[in-house]
Amino acid sequence: MWGGAGESISCSICLDLLKDPVAVPCGHSYCMTCIKTHWDEEDEKNIYSCPQCRETFTPRPVLVKNIMLAALVEQLKKTGLQAAPADHCYAGPEDVACDVCTGRKLKALKSCLVCLVSYCEKHLQPHYDVAQLKRHKLVEPCKKLQDNICSRHDEVMKMFCRTDQQCICYLCSVDEHKGHDTVSAAAERTERQRELEGSRQKIQQRIQDREKDVKVLQQELETINGSADKAVKDSEKIFTELIRLLEKRHSDVKQQIRSQQETEVSQVKELQEKLEQEITELKRKDADLKQLSHTQDHTQFLQNYPSVSALSEPTDSSSINIRPLRYFEDVTAAVSELRDKLQDILREKETNISQALTEVDVLLPQPEPKTRAGFLQYSQEITLDPNTANTYLSLSEGNRKATSYSSHPDRFTEWCQVLSRESLTGRCYWEVKWSGTGVSVAVTYKNISRAGSSDESVFGFNDKSWALYCQQDSYNFWHNNIRTPVSGPQSSRVGVYLDPRAGILSFYSVSETMTLLHRVQTTFTQPLYAGLCYLKCFFLKQRHKFTCL
Repeated sequence: MWGGAGESISCSICLDLLKDPVAVPCGHSYCMTCIKTHWDEEDEKNIYSCPQCRETFTPRPVLVKNIMLAALVEQLKKTGLQAAPADHCYAGPEDVACDVCTGRKLKALKSCLVCLVSYCEKHLQPHYDVAQLKRHKLVEPCKKLQDNICSRHDEVMKMFCRTDQQCICYLCSVDEHKGHDTVSAAAERTERQRELEGSRQKIQQRIQDREKDVKVLQQELETINGSADKAVKDSEKIFTELIRLLEKRHSDVKQQIRSQQETEVSQVKELQEKLEQEITELKRKDADLKQLSHTQDHTQFLQNYPSVSALSEPTDSSSINIRPLRYFEDVTAAVSELRDKLQDILREKETNISQALTEVDVLLPQPEPKTRAGFLQYSQEITLDPNTANTYLSLSEGNRKATSYSSHPDRFTEWCQVLSRESLTGRCYWEVKWSGTGVSVAVTYKNISRAGSSDESVFGFNDKSWALYCQQDSYNFWHNNIRTPVSGPQSSRVGVYLDPRAGILSFYSVSETMTLLHRVQTTFTQPLYAGLCYLKCFFLKQRHKFTCL
């Protein structure tokens, strides 16, 4: 072994064997490069020191390679370097160093909880050989061995105070912890170890449960992606077929129009040619008659007059007067009607599609927001449907505000009510700003009755609708003809939060803050629409019936 000799010919700067060794005036040796670099940093002070003994030199010493020491290093490399500890055996900044080693310290192999010292393999050997040391408790290398010493009594803390929940030494147990529930640290460790194992079992069980959940969700992801891809492919095929069907029908109608156009144009041109021929013949007759009128010979006049004045049968032009001025207007009207019906069908089916899409949700329902900003992330702009608006109402601001209409089967005939054009799909939030006598803010199924004045067509008075009636001094919630008085701050703005899948419908008073007025927890079985009712008309029509509102 060359350990002692190797350490004596090591550079104290790089901690490695000397390379191009040089000796400074105080006698210490360094690698030439290491000491030069060290002194380069001291050039500004113009005072040069030895890194080990701190002796100073002025001026900067001239460095000369120590030939003898260099030869010794080379000989040591050839004969004994292989026996030296490898670099990875020395303790680094993150390692626990042997407390016994001098110079460059080796990594500690074990720490002794009795000696409170960490040992490398060499210095640990007595704990394996000496009988008294064999009883010491050896553990994995620990940096904080001093934490085991009582700061008050400078004794090893081998006890635990359950009263104060802290480690103590024996002197502590008879001093400031006297009368406390104290046990040995080993006994407390045994108890805590059982708790730890129980906690680990719970954690491991939770890990297994979560891993199962992750697998289930991964399978669900694959299923969702596969189903979505198939739905996109199938819908593209269906819409392509539908587009082709429309294009075919468009082509057929266009061809029919052009064919009919050709027939009508041919008939018109035929009649036009006959009339032009008749005009030409009449002009010729008129010229002959004019010439005959200038004949001086009475005999000639009388003899030629019968033949010249004779006219052919006139062309029948009575049909010209009975032809419509815009012959194909009815075709346009028929196509427009087809478009309107198709739009209605598409809108209705779009609602069904959207409703089906919102039901594709494997995760738990999201909790209801707590702030207005949270609600606004689900905000939905409501467009009112003019075809449903009572004739007492008019719509303005892009059909978003109810402020008289032709007959329509979707129209509320008696009550001043109107529905949204769009269905309410997924979690959504909207606000209603109102003034005047009052307003009913409602959510309803589309198949609510529209005609007549029965309860079946009034928001909240049937099982198809839920409505909050807002007046200047009160709130009342109605559903299935049951009134629920509602208390809360009066506000000209009402917020509505709806989560159809979770079956949650909430009404809020909106001002500086949001105050919950009423919440409904139910099961919605059909697509939902927003509704509004103007209470002034409501009272005028049935004042005697709704005095309780």
